[in-house]
Amino acid sequence: MAPREPGGTLATWAFLAYATLGYALGVWLLTQPEPLLAALGVLLTAHTLVIAAYFIHEFAHMTVFRARATNERFGAIMAWITGACYASFDSLRRKHLRHHADRADIITFDYRGFLRRLPAPLRGLVFGLEWLYVPAVELLMHGFVIALPFISAERRSERGRVLRVLAIRLALFAALGFYAPRALWLYALAYLLFLSVLRFVDAFQHTYEAYPLLDSGKPPEMPARDREYEYRNTYSNLVSVAHPWLNLLTLNFVYHNAHHARASVPWFRLPALHRDLYGASDPQVLPMRELLRTYHRNRMARMLDGDYGTVGEGPGRADGFVGAVGVSFLTAV
Repeated sequence: MAPREPGGTLATWAFLAYATLGYALGVWLLTQPEPLLAALGVLLTAHTLVIAAYFIHEFAHMTVFRARATNERFGAIMAWITGACYASFDSLRRKHLRHHADRADIITFDYRGFLRRLPAPLRGLVFGLEWLYVPAVELLMHGFVIALPFISAERRSERGRVLRVLAIRLALFAALGFYAPRALWLYALAYLLFLSVLRFVDAFQHTYEAYPLLDSGKPPEMPARDREYEYRNTYSNLVSVAHPWLNLLTLNFVYHNAHHARASVPWFRLPALHRDLYGASDPQVLPMRELLRTYHRNRMARMLDGDYGTVGEGPGRADGFVGAVGVSFLTAV
């Protein structure tokens, strides 16, 4: 299990240990009767899920280990932790790399069309949950990953895998509920927090165009897009500019321009790469504090509008950045 770049070996293993052992500790804390311990368990479980998810991204780019098989093995482990295991790790990887190659968002599940076809009460329920900041669309996307092999003849071969994974995960949750019934809804709360963090970060990293797949399974004709287009339509939504260590809360995933510039660079080198490429000031940097207002104001428009909006200049420049929904690399559909 030789690391691809030894300079970050200790940090990588420390964060991997946090994502796995910390996750186990978090779930155990959910079972404790003391409210403070249970609350700590919710936060720890949610954050270890976040780190595990961003490790999936690292393993998809093969940035952690030299051997492809080792990256795939650890990627599959992270997928099991995060609940992204209903699709194969290879499917997750191929979907994400396509995002880089096309410099666009390819939409395989048209959730907007799905919502329009829903009966009004169900559609209203989804809208109401989203208004309350519950990531209902993300839950629909994850549910579609499970349902797809049973509604698509092309995915028929994946039914056995989905049923096996579903049986194992249901058995594990049943065991958790038998041991501590309250832990189930606390885990659900942690999972919703996890999805909310990922969707907040995903929402404001691109102003790419979104393209639906055609019936043939191929995307429509798209104009060629160069590196300049990629840079101008990619944003680094840093947790903090003044305190870079806080960006480790997302495993440095928020240095998104640097990642798109050199996708083979591992997570621990992204801050230095960002400084080398863009210096201390870059117009593509949007600190998260600047995005909180637009996240709140546009939470319904974001769900209904396929246009991600634009970023202006000066104070309030992110107000017109509506953002994206349903573009998570965890949902390989």
